[in-house]
Amino acid sequence: MGGRTLVRGNGQPLWQQLLTDLRERLDGGDFDAALPSEFALAAEYEVSRHTVREALRRMRDDGAVVATRGRVARRAEPTAIEQPLSAPYSLYRAVEATGRTQRSVVRQFDVRADGVIAARLGLEESTPLVHLERLRLADAEPLAVDRVWLPEELAAPLLDVDFSHTGLYDEYRRRCGIRVTGGRENIRAVVPAEGERHLLGIDEGVAALVIERCGMAEGRAVEWRHTLVRGDRFTVTAQFSDSAGYRVDLAE
Repeated sequence: MGGRTLVRGNGQPLWQQLLTDLRERLDGGDFDAALPSEFALAAEYEVSRHTVREALRRMRDDGAVVATRGRVARRAEPTAIEQPLSAPYSLYRAVEATGRTQRSVVRQFDVRADGVIAARLGLEESTPLVHLERLRLADAEPLAVDRVWLPEELAAPLLDVDFSHTGLYDEYRRRCGIRVTGGRENIRAVVPAEGERHLLGIDEGVAALVIERCGMAEGRAVEWRHTLVRGDRFTVTAQFSDSAGYRVDLAE
């Protein structure tokens, strides 16, 4: 490839111009296997290796590439969000544990009646429920559409919470004294509808998982949750032993 010229004297550091161009090329698929070496990039852009190192350092820091000493940088593969089956889990904590930032775009947050959901919680059909719907993001990438219903008599204090960057379970425990300690979950594969694919930023070839959960606290149902999560970014794991085994319930 011929030399790529950066603009000198325009007030923008060369490493920053190089960083922008390398990110665009990375997103465009120029570097499927690995980026060129520092020496090759310096020659291609007609800059010093110090400039190249600074741009690559920034790309490592933001997770775009990975590199070890003596090896060329390569595209960072997405890390799957892992859900263990052995205990109640928090998607917020699972994402943060990978080193990424979990953010949420709150789409709906109100009090409403839903007879079907109330029945699943063992409540009268007219029981008011706090309903929260969020688009969950790992860094800036859509991960899941999460919908949760909670009895209003327990969860009313949550209506004052900004859920753009906090975990529901943490706030439920802190503000309402409710700690989800168990429950029942059903996980199944689905083909997302067009609107759901748009929200999750996936094409027709990517499947998704639906996770439905009834969360319990001290023997009482305190949460019903429906989560649609990208199948290419989420895995489910189970631990088992020859003494305890594990249980799999087949849908009828």
